[in-house]
Amino acid sequence: MMQVYQRKRRRPVAEINVVPYIDVMLVLLIIFMVTAPIVTQGVKVDLPSAQSEPLPAEGKPPLVASIDSVGDYFLNDGDGPASSPKTLEQISIEVAAIIQLEPERPVVVKADRNIPYDRVIQLMVSLQAAGVPSVGLMTESPEEN
Repeated sequence: MMQVYQRKRRRPVAEINVVPYIDVMLVLLIIFMVTAPIVTQGVKVDLPSAQSEPLPAEGKPPLVASIDSVGDYFLNDGDGPASSPKTLEQISIEVAAIIQLEPERPVVVKADRNIPYDRVIQLMVSLQAAGVPSVGLMTESPEEN
């Protein structure tokens, strides 16, 4: 008598192994947590403190026109730190070009608390001449002092 052995067929496993994905996610989280404090916007200024609402986080980062404690003007378009000092005319030309491409982009002024008020007004007037519909003023919340 002949015996017939039948092989058991293994059923394919239809599960995704998520352990490598979790590992990659955790590594990326650590990288972002370490690099986030390093990335700063603009020039170091001593901002005045006031109670205010923060800008919404969604959308493009705002254009930041800065005035440092010496009175030099800088422009940061959100792609990296501000470079060298600029004149009001240079800032006006650059902002006009950016606003023409992105009319809804917010523009804020970040000025050191110890500079003359006249420097801030000159910057705001040149921003308005460049076609900016409204200019915000950046402050520091009182808790950060």
